[in-house]
This record gives sequence, C-alpha cells and structure tokens, in this order.
Amino acid sequence: MTSKKASGAAKPAQRVIKKYPNRRLYDTDTSTYITLTDVKQLVLDSELFVVRDAKTNEDLTRSILLQIILEEEAGGAPMFSEAALANIIRFYGNAMQGFMGSYLEKNVQAFTDLQARMAEQSKTVAPEVWAQFMSVQNPLMQQSKGMFEQLQEQMAKQTEQMLTAFTLPKR
Repeated sequence: MTSKKASGAAKPAQRVIKKYPNRRLYDTDTSTYITLTDVKQLVLDSELFVVRDAKTNEDLTRSILLQIILEEEAGGAPMFSEAALANIIRFYGNAMQGFMGSYLEKNVQAFTDLQARMAEQSKTVAPEVWAQFMSVQNPLMQQSKGMFEQLQEQMAKQTEQMLTAFTLPKR
C-alpha cells in the first residue's frame, strides 16, 4: 500500500475532512477538495474519517453521513419505506430512543457480518464450480430465494410490530 503523502510519514489513524462555509469538503490526507461521492467511497472502503467544521472544529460526521443517505434514498431504489421512516421519527424524544438506535445498529452489524462471511466463502470457489452449481441448483436456488424473501418479510413485520408496540400514542 502506498502512502498518499509525499513525506513518507505514517498515515494518521483517522482521516480528517474539513467542511468550509462554502460547503466544500477538504481532505487533509490528500490535500484536495472532495465531494460527497468521495466521502461515500471512503465509507465503502471502510476508511476511518471525521468531518470537522473548518472554523469551529465541530464534528459534522453524522450530518455528512445523513446527507449521503438522503441522496441515496432520493436517487434510486430507497432502502426505507415511508412507514419505516415515520416510525423512526416517532422514536425521537421517546423513552425508547436509545434502545432503538442500539437495536438498529446491532441488526445492521449482524447483517453486514453475515454478508461478509458469505462473500468470503464464495471467494474460495472457482468460477467454473459456481457456474456448474448454479445450473444444477437453479430450482433449489429459486426455492432458497423465496425462503430468504419470506424471512425478510417476516423480519420486516416483526420490526414493524416492535416499533408500533414501543411508540407513544399519538396526541
């Protein structure tokens, strides 16, 4: 891995991105201005970074990540339904707000871990074997896909029920 700095100094543990009043983002690691798309790529590459206001040094990381999510939701196939978003909003100010954040974080992490394990296991199989497996197992794969979709629906219903059970009555 090559260092991005010419000095050969050790790479900092956490990349610092400064946000200026003109809304521009400056990557102090590469000494260049970057876009939200570049920040999204840092997330996809699992880079550690923090976004700080250039004037006040306030941590703006969450705000930038939410902005990326907003753009992703608006730009294609949304991940969240309107009902799910409304339920999340209802948790703000609710006694269960802390629980909900932890619940979502743990479940997203579990899903990410499962996805990573499946990806790692698939690397050890030769492409020819995958092709043969897919052609022979197509009916089984379709059945598995159906089961996975049922599992997704069931998890969505359970989450919806949990959210409904913990929300405060409407005033």
